[in-house]
Amino acid sequence: MASINGARKKAAARNRAVERRNLITVCRFSVKTLIDRSCFETIDDASPEFINFVSILEQILSHRLKGQVSWFGYESPRSFWDYVRLACSKVPHSCIHSIESMENVRSSRAKGRAWIRVALMEKRLSEYISAALRDFKTTRRFYEDGAIMLGEEAGLLADTLIGLNAIDFSFCLKGEGLDGSYPAVIDYTPYLKFTQSSDSISSDEEEMRTLGSSGSEASTPESNMAASFRTDLSSWYSKYKRVEQKYRVVLEQKGYLEELVRLREAQLSESVSQNKALLQRFTEADISHKLEKEQLEYIILELQDQLTVLKNHDLRSRQELTSHLTNQWPSPGALDNNAVALDTLLYQKRSGPWEEKSFPSLDQLSADMSLSQLSLDPGHTHTRSLDGKTGLAHWHREGKEDTPSLRGLCGSLTSVASYKSLASLKSSEYLASPTTDMTSPGLTPS
Repeated sequence: MASINGARKKAAARNRAVERRNLITVCRFSVKTLIDRSCFETIDDASPEFINFVSILEQILSHRLKGQVSWFGYESPRSFWDYVRLACSKVPHSCIHSIESMENVRSSRAKGRAWIRVALMEKRLSEYISAALRDFKTTRRFYEDGAIMLGEEAGLLADTLIGLNAIDFSFCLKGEGLDGSYPAVIDYTPYLKFTQSSDSISSDEEEMRTLGSSGSEASTPESNMAASFRTDLSSWYSKYKRVEQKYRVVLEQKGYLEELVRLREAQLSESVSQNKALLQRFTEADISHKLEKEQLEYIILELQDQLTVLKNHDLRSRQELTSHLTNQWPSPGALDNNAVALDTLLYQKRSGPWEEKSFPSLDQLSADMSLSQLSLDPGHTHTRSLDGKTGLAHWHREGKEDTPSLRGLCGSLTSVASYKSLASLKSSEYLASPTTDMTSPGLTPS
């Protein structure tokens, strides 16, 4: 039983291989026939060679195509248009959408035939087949094992169809050729002609002469000359046929190579244009980078100059500030006199209750301190007493209340002698009690 199953599998595999080989070979012959016919006449829907080619291509695209399974589990036949519509949808500027929108073409088979005609007129049939073969996932989903579209023959098919780009096709998409009610039938008779070799022809001619000479011994010289003339004529005719066949083969190869050269030249020109565009972009980018680098270097130099100027300016400002503070710093003797004058001005005991002086401004405070210093001087005690009293009376007429809040700020108002004044405020030596008389050696408050 196992041997029978193995023999069946081998026979089925052989049948599939023979079928694939026959279809590919017949397709190659059909393409050559179309190229030969296009040299003498225009190819249209009525050409027998074109009808046979379309039938062969439909058989190849429908070879072992999976059926469509319905909801009830039944498998219905499917057209190759369903596969082409999905596999070729990503081809740029494809005709799939235009065929889908055709009103007079409704069935799947008719749409597939319309697609073949449109692709031939666009000279892109090989491009569509190659794009469909690259989508292996979709191809695997639509075809069974052993199909031509899943084998190595599919690549040969795409290469064979390139030669059709040299033909200018013209079709009517509203004719009867798009009718999908009947299947495509291949006519094999144009490709089954028996070609006799030259050795076989010469042996047949020798045999015919031998039979003629033995059967007609009483033949006249005229009949022999006629027989030899016919033999020579048939020999020349066979030679002419062989030469014509070789010429057609060479012509087909020439057309194929010319189309291949045009395709390669187009690809080369496109590559050259892309290379030029890339070189132009590279040059522009290089120039822009150089300009940007120069601008950044200039900006860096300018920032360095500005930083140097700022550093020099900061150094000069520090030196000027140091010299200014050094020049304004008083001598130690002046500090002692200022402290004593400040204590005298802040704490004075008068005949009435305890009063604290408040100074509206720094100028008045400095004036009062200068008056106090002059009052301490024996030579100026009597000459400056009246002016000091006048100034104090003027400060009291300002209308501001006396407040002890400036007591702690007296040192800050006298700038440099602040530490002395604050120390004098906190010291019991200089701080007088409000209930006792303040006595100071050699100092009489005015």
